Amino acid sequence: MAAAKLLLLSALAVLLLVLLPSAAAIGTADGSEEWGYVEVRPKAHMFWWLYRSPHRVENGTTPWPTVLWLQGGPGASGAGYGNFMEIGPLDTDLKPRATTWLNKDNPVGTGFSYVEGGNTSLLARTDAKAASDLTALLIKLYRDNKRLQGSPLYIVAESYGGKFAVTTALVALQAIGNGQLKAKLGGVALGDSWISPEDSVLSWGPLLYEMSRIDESGLQQCNSIAQKIKAQLKANKYADAEKSWEDLESAVLEQSNFVNFYNLLKDESSDDATTLTLAGGKRVRKEGYTSYLGSKATREGGLDGLMDTVIKAKLGIVPKNFTWGQQSGDVFEALEGDFMKPRIHEVDELLKLGVDVTIYSGQLDLICATKGTLDWVQKLKWDGLKKFNSSPRKPLYCKGGETGTQGFVRSYKNLKFYWILGAGHMIPIDNPCPALTMLGDITQSPAQ
Repeated sequence: MAAAKLLLLSALAVLLLVLLPSAAAIGTADGSEEWGYVEVRPKAHMFWWLYRSPHRVENGTTPWPTVLWLQGGPGASGAGYGNFMEIGPLDTDLKPRATTWLNKDNPVGTGFSYVEGGNTSLLARTDAKAASDLTALLIKLYRDNKRLQGSPLYIVAESYGGKFAVTTALVALQAIGNGQLKAKLGGVALGDSWISPEDSVLSWGPLLYEMSRIDESGLQQCNSIAQKIKAQLKANKYADAEKSWEDLESAVLEQSNFVNFYNLLKDESSDDATTLTLAGGKRVRKEGYTSYLGSKATREGGLDGLMDTVIKAKLGIVPKNFTWGQQSGDVFEALEGDFMKPRIHEVDELLKLGVDVTIYSGQLDLICATKGTLDWVQKLKWDGLKKFNSSPRKPLYCKGGETGTQGFVRSYKNLKFYWILGAGHMIPIDNPCPALTMLGDITQSPAQ
């Protein structure tokens, strides 16, 4: 398994109401952590946090991988949720995480990132702009950090972060090609990603019906709204499709007695049971993604309390009057125009360019269900798709097979697909062992 460097970004960041100049990188005395801000464009500041694995040994010959983690939402923070809830070295009680990805060894307005003066017009409003911002950050980091330059970069994403990952990878490749970014792209991994909203929503009704969460009437209602979304997307009516998506979520919750979108074996909590509320006559979506993650925080005060006290004090560069939030609704709203747009074409482009693409999906996820993911994969125009489909699936095991089959993997050339059993949307939380096995396979570390 790969000993890696782990780069966590609040790339699309939380809004800040004060001015703060971009700070130079600072970190721990032993060099195991670094963090800082980069002004990716005028008045837009992106926060980053870099960990180095304690298992990493410099041998002078083989470069070690760097894993860039991109959170979903859009508007959730990788430096918060991904770090302390899923893959970082410490949990929300600041105790060592046995399954940290270091053992395998974003947009502005999210997390600790911010735009000056709280000016929402400065937020990224397209996936392409978010990718441009993230690439600007990478250019600065790789220019200033020589150790990163020799380390292959693996962009690993979850949920909406998958859309950021594929768009960023393409922009980064251009920057590498013209000499702006001194990096080598090792690959892209898309975890339970919102790559094709159409295929995702079309899978909801049938999956819930097969799992006994809805009846025939519920199936008919869900399928009807999903077909409406399909027609709206075909007509490029993305704003209308987003509103219909909200209607479909409401129908799913009502017909299923509040199934959890991130693990369909569970129910939504009472706090998250209503995803649509009225605020001054305007429909506002409650962000269940970050609420789900936040509900798993055991520390008193939850993740918000941790980020606003201990972590802010440790970092030393976040303004005292800044409040870290579970999710930036402003970021979500800014990206509404792109929210329902597919990114299948971008995956195709990466495959054609020879970039290693890994797709991984949790068996129990509903929001980005495996069936929907498999359906959009079949829409790829990549010339290796037919042979990929006929390649055998290989089982995944953990602990010498004592725990039984934990998943499956199929691969051909530069495309891999992982089926992860016993996990929902947040695979590193629900079933970390096969996720770590996958990471080691993807990064092909020289150390075991």
